[in-house]
Amino acid sequence: MFGEGMKERSQAMRLLAILFISACLLPAADFDLLITGGRIVDGTGAPARKGDVAVKEGRIAALGEVRGTADKVIDAAGQVVAPGFIDVHTHSEKIAENPAAENFLRMGVTTIITGNCGNSRTDVAAFFEEIGKAGMTLNVATLIGHGAVREQGMGGRFIRAPGAAQMETMKQIVDQAMKDGAVGMSTGLIYVPGSFAKTDEIIELARVVSKHGGVYASHIRHETVRIFEAVDEFLKIAREAGVRAELSHIKLTGPTAWGRAAEVLEKLDQARAGGLEITHDIYAYTASSTGLRQTIPDSALEGTKEDFLKRLAAPAEKARIVEGMKAILARGGRKDYSYAVVARFAADPSLNGLSIPEAARKVRGGDSLDDQVELLLDMEARGGGSGIYHGMNEKDLRVFLKHPQTLVASDGGPRRLGEDVPHPRSYGNNARILARYVREQKVLSLEEAVRRMTSLPARTFRLEGRGELKHGAWADIVVLDPGRVSDPSTFKDPHHYAEGFSQVLVNGVPVIEDGRLTQARPGGPLRHGS
Repeated sequence: MFGEGMKERSQAMRLLAILFISACLLPAADFDLLITGGRIVDGTGAPARKGDVAVKEGRIAALGEVRGTADKVIDAAGQVVAPGFIDVHTHSEKIAENPAAENFLRMGVTTIITGNCGNSRTDVAAFFEEIGKAGMTLNVATLIGHGAVREQGMGGRFIRAPGAAQMETMKQIVDQAMKDGAVGMSTGLIYVPGSFAKTDEIIELARVVSKHGGVYASHIRHETVRIFEAVDEFLKIAREAGVRAELSHIKLTGPTAWGRAAEVLEKLDQARAGGLEITHDIYAYTASSTGLRQTIPDSALEGTKEDFLKRLAAPAEKARIVEGMKAILARGGRKDYSYAVVARFAADPSLNGLSIPEAARKVRGGDSLDDQVELLLDMEARGGGSGIYHGMNEKDLRVFLKHPQTLVASDGGPRRLGEDVPHPRSYGNNARILARYVREQKVLSLEEAVRRMTSLPARTFRLEGRGELKHGAWADIVVLDPGRVSDPSTFKDPHHYAEGFSQVLVNGVPVIEDGRLTQARPGGPLRHGS
């Protein structure tokens, strides 16, 4: 029996050797992957054309009528093949906790830029190391946030200018961040502590960014009827710092500002005609989302949480805060907070999804303006929360969207199904553009919409080898059915992935395959200049 066993093992080994030799004699495939029979929308805005896309070693190896073999073939007949979408405005500083980022992938996004609105990690090298270890599905770039730099450089949140030494520290933080691969600097001039900064401070820091060839991305100081003075400041910073500039989520907030989109764009066009390199991004919704503390005057939020609580405990100071909150409402042409909805309140999740008047009735038994104000102050005192604000106008959105220098960006972040009641833009922004504003309303052509999601953001943020389907480019690719693309996520029921995206590749590797998430993690840090 022992001899028979040896004989069987010997035969098995000979068979394996024959199979190995046979495999070695077979010619290697020409490509790793081949996408056949689709309509190629290459990201440049050029008309769609039928053809194939071949991928080898993570890059596009051939387009058009491709001849050759491939290890894997994807049949894209009846579908569109486009570059992976680049979302230049996200809030994904904690993406290492959710490295699959499936909500982005499901709407065709293969590259994100985080660190917007002045908020980022200040140690960019450590951030990139963290996400490199986490195993990302997509590519992640970051801005360095001015608000975070200011708080670190000045040792807190102060309504004053930095001293010379503090200014030098801030410049060093920005300089190191750019050396470590940040694509630029962001400001959130509507948020503490960025709202405390004067224009000259920002110009000094933007000059550091310009030296490295980065971009200045700004949530400008006002998006209300005062938007024109905020745009003037934005243009002054770009001009005096000699820096390329991106106006974040361009919008007009509040009834008193509605109807002036064309005037805003005219001012920006005049600056472009004068030599400034300026773009702007937009999301496909008439509601924004940010902290509930934005209903409270900035001066009340200076310093620490304890400082805020002391102000609330002092009757005269609290009265001034309440007066300031009501003045903010009046400037926006509003009588109460019925336009605002709680998205996340960790101290009492039962309020999530309720409007502020509804939440006030639940908590306080009444929904008067004073009840709503007291609720908002109490929520901030208990740790704060985020909200959704229905404050924009659909006509203005379409005017902004039509402009050729408007990028598409979600202003969202990585989401987990069922967690909180977030803005639907994190799930559906790109799909909504393709479904509502391309297919249904025909505000943009398909080719132009794809350009706004791909080559325009790639050029704006200098993401080399991204944003176009061309020979040698990185194979970030999406296959979608333009007739089926949809965004089932809604404000009341946001936790639904976008539909109509069958295949998504990052660096040549499928991360969405036949509509399902794979286990591949081909993404990671995307450094400026790499």
